[in-house]
Amino acid sequence: MTLQTRIQIMGQLGKYLLEDGPIWQACKERAYRENPWFIPEFIEIASRQIAEKFLQADLLEPWANHYAIQDQPQRPHTIGLVMAGNIPLVGFHDLLCCFISGHYTLIKTSSKDDVLIKHLVAKMLEWNPETANLIGFAENLKGCDAYIATGSNNSSRYFEYYFGKYPNIIRKNRTSVAVLDGTETAEELDLLADDIQFYFGLGCRNITQIYVPKDYDFIPLLQALRKYDYFMDYHKYKHNFDYHLAILIMGNKYYMSNESLILTENIAAFSPVSQVHYAYYSDKEEALLGLSNNNTIQCVVGHDQIAFGKAQQPGLFDYADGVDTMQFLVSL
Repeated sequence: MTLQTRIQIMGQLGKYLLEDGPIWQACKERAYRENPWFIPEFIEIASRQIAEKFLQADLLEPWANHYAIQDQPQRPHTIGLVMAGNIPLVGFHDLLCCFISGHYTLIKTSSKDDVLIKHLVAKMLEWNPETANLIGFAENLKGCDAYIATGSNNSSRYFEYYFGKYPNIIRKNRTSVAVLDGTETAEELDLLADDIQFYFGLGCRNITQIYVPKDYDFIPLLQALRKYDYFMDYHKYKHNFDYHLAILIMGNKYYMSNESLILTENIAAFSPVSQVHYAYYSDKEEALLGLSNNNTIQCVVGHDQIAFGKAQQPGLFDYADGVDTMQFLVSL
């Protein structure tokens, strides 16, 4: 299969997602039934992001040219791909890299995100049966030449044990933060609410901690976050909110809440679902420097950083953990 054919298939997949036909709608409904965290709204956001930011020929062609991708790799390899399942289609970018590079990809999907990715690959096979020469699925990824695995800090230890002797990219837990200065407009806070609450806050690009100056007024932010009050209609989210609120109350901890999200002071960047941590800074530049040296931070949102509302809109060159997946594949 030529590079141009691979790009054409991905472009066709982008059109399929944007058309949002009845077959894709039925697939999204099934994915939601099997994983209640994948509400239709968030599957739509994820698939539209993929279609618009990844699956356009005018984006894919210069991306492939940047790495001098050929019709066939000089030495084709089998890439074992372990996908995460925290948000819908979170492993798609890795699959895209492997497919465009021309290597064969053997995928182990997450049980939490098994429906969507298999449906999209099935559509690719339907349009071009030669796709079967480049993509397959397996529960056990034995005998691969290289591995890309995404999981938690705990699962990464197993990945290191099993895959460490092969060329690999192994990803651990990451999260994102926002650095505010108090001059944010109502529109910016509204967009920050999206960065916090898209996907119920389960993505590594979701904001789970905010840095603020002393005497910061939290009221406008809490008001902006009220746009997601309807999350309380979802029992999984509400269960998290009720549980973490009870823990804070029983621990006699100070907190702020708008009745659908909790703000509490905590130096930890990672926060649970329905809760956002905050920390104070005395020097903004010093705070940013500290974050730049923190290898658990995926994104920093704020003025002169990633723009508000853009945390969940990565492009083709925005690689997870800052590790260039395509360069890894072409250099095998």
